[in-house]
Amino acid sequence: MSCSDLGLPEECWELILKSLKSDEHMEALSLASKRLLSLTNRLRSSLTLSPQTLPHLPSLLRRFPSLTSLRLTPLPHAHLHALLLHVSRSALPLRSLHLSGHHTIPSNGFRLLSLKTPPLKSLTCSHMASLSNSDLTLIAHCFPFLEHLDLSFPQNTHGSDNPVSDSGVQAISLNLSNLRTVNLSGNFFIHDPSILSLCRNCEFLEELVIFECHFITQRGIASAIRERPCLNSLCVSNIGCGTKKGDFFRPHVTSDFIEALVGLKGLTCLDLSCSSISDELLCCVAEEGIPLKKLVLQGCCNYSFVGVLCLLSSCPFLEHLDLRNAEFLCDQRVEELCAFLGNLVYVDVSGCRMVTDSALLALARNCPVLEEIRMGATDVGKRKVDDVALVSGGVVNCHVKSLYLGNNSWLRDESVEMFASVFPSLEVLDLSSCFVVYEGVVEVLRRCCEVRLLNLAFCSGVKLTGLSFEVPKLEELNLSRSGVHDEALSVISKCCRWLLRLDLENCSRVTAKGVRQVVENCTQLREINLLSCYGVEASVVAWMVFSRPSLRRIMAPPSSDLSEGQRELFLRHGCLVC
Repeated sequence: MSCSDLGLPEECWELILKSLKSDEHMEALSLASKRLLSLTNRLRSSLTLSPQTLPHLPSLLRRFPSLTSLRLTPLPHAHLHALLLHVSRSALPLRSLHLSGHHTIPSNGFRLLSLKTPPLKSLTCSHMASLSNSDLTLIAHCFPFLEHLDLSFPQNTHGSDNPVSDSGVQAISLNLSNLRTVNLSGNFFIHDPSILSLCRNCEFLEELVIFECHFITQRGIASAIRERPCLNSLCVSNIGCGTKKGDFFRPHVTSDFIEALVGLKGLTCLDLSCSSISDELLCCVAEEGIPLKKLVLQGCCNYSFVGVLCLLSSCPFLEHLDLRNAEFLCDQRVEELCAFLGNLVYVDVSGCRMVTDSALLALARNCPVLEEIRMGATDVGKRKVDDVALVSGGVVNCHVKSLYLGNNSWLRDESVEMFASVFPSLEVLDLSSCFVVYEGVVEVLRRCCEVRLLNLAFCSGVKLTGLSFEVPKLEELNLSRSGVHDEALSVISKCCRWLLRLDLENCSRVTAKGVRQVVENCTQLREINLLSCYGVEASVVAWMVFSRPSLRRIMAPPSSDLSEGQRELFLRHGCLVC
């Protein structure tokens, strides 16, 4: 079959392919014809490379000529250098490189890559085992046109092997004049001069992220942001914590910090996670009319509902709100806030123990463009369903796509079913660690036909044996440490035949019989997790690899003891077994 056979010009197929949600959907279409295979290869822009893909690297780089972003999982240093050598010799229009989790910066590979055109614009080197000032100098020398740099949370900050300090950050600030976003979180040995040099020397700087940088002070932040009043995103943590007065630690935020903060007239994102703030700070931001679109106060203390109400009442364009662990928040106060949240897209009130079903319904009723709600570890489900149904007034919100209700010990089937009626367009539902949810999930799948991801991890009562209809959109199902058994897997294999990922880790009642049924009937299955499934014998692994060509990754059961030769054989068939 060719594109012309389907009656559509190539331009139309490109629009269709670009609208797909993931590369996995593209892969299925690429099997339809050589023409579609060529189109999908040309349109793919990102790729993740692992040690197992290295033997196929030259062909992969030729197959996908339009790659602009590469993500490299941790590789041996020599392999990483070889990989970057291949990339530097290719004609890829590479713009973004992710190296998170590697041991060290590949200096030789970076030097080779620096000779490549077009120049790299985004580099992520977070969670490196070792990161030093010389590494920062090398980055600044090799990639002078970088606009986005992430050097967060290196692992050598507690040792004595030359961690990043102010001199390294200064080298970056002096040589990377095009920087727009920089993340230095977790670099414990940088001080105020680091962020001052960044704000002073990087004239295009828009976003500064400095979580867990304990030697950076409020005074230092205030001085720095005064140098760069065009910042539109500021993300800091632990502000105002640990200030000693007499024999006590009296956390507070200083007037100097507040004065500098409200000078950022174009600030659209403010994240003060785990800081000691005040109502004064929130009200001052409100009075200046700062155009916030994102506000994160998760884990903050020493502020109250008065300050939050004051700020939100002056932020008509707020889209993202995170008030996790706000002890003062309750149903009535959530309803009051809803009057000012008409443009809200994302809200997280997890850990607010006085929040119940009424708050969830208030958000559904008053926030017409809301897409994601997170209310984990609250009192959702505690109220009687009949009472809540009266409050709801038949409210339906068709915009909410994602609902996280994990760790709600009061949540029961009645509430879950009611939420399915309120949010009929759900695509993502997380009920992990809701121990008294049973077959209410079946009713969710019946009413919410768009669900593609369902997380039921640690739901010991869930078995899904009541499923008697097809669930065509479900792609990812997490049943780890749940109560499922072979009978449930038999039902899932018949009703959820389009699954891409299935997690059965630590499901002690599952055997090879149930696994075989799933693999036989779920013809698109790409990944299955059988870790700690002691009832599944080892022989099923080889059978899965050769019976289901779509499988790309198998987390093998504990009975499996594969040799390197066997793993290599499975990999040649396209499946990584680990």
